[in-house]
Amino acid sequence: MEKNKKHPEKKPKEKKPKEKKPTDKERIGELTDSIQRLQAEFENYKKRVDKEKEQFVKYAKAEVIEKILSVIDTFEIALKANKQETEFSRGMDMVYSQLFSALEKEGLRPIESLGKKFDHNYHEVMLKQESDKEEDTILEELQKGYMINNKILRHTKVKISQGKKRR
Repeated sequence: MEKNKKHPEKKPKEKKPKEKKPTDKERIGELTDSIQRLQAEFENYKKRVDKEKEQFVKYAKAEVIEKILSVIDTFEIALKANKQETEFSRGMDMVYSQLFSALEKEGLRPIESLGKKFDHNYHEVMLKQESDKEEDTILEELQKGYMINNKILRHTKVKISQGKKRR
């Protein structure tokens, strides 16, 4: 029994052009360049992470401060309503001042609005009233607004002028 074997035809080997091997100096130059790029990328990464961390720390406290704002509002209402000058009222005024001062050190600052022109970036209109003042002038702050590190924490709720009625 004869087995039928098929042999593939052998093709002559093609000569490949010899690749030029890089010299040691060229290889060292490539590796040095690669390391320098990697080092620059790492430095940029570190700077970006540091900036993100700084932003996180800067605004992480905003959530807690926002919760404390209702306490500040209540203090202000109580202090305005109290017409008597007693030891207790002076003490409460001191507590309020210390609390507000501590929050200011953390970056809290009120948005000044009274008498200014309405700006939707800082204010929220709750009421409009006829007035001698120019239209959209803030007549009254109904609730103070605050910023923390140039970020709006709470918009100021305001009453604005709608101008005079024409007869």
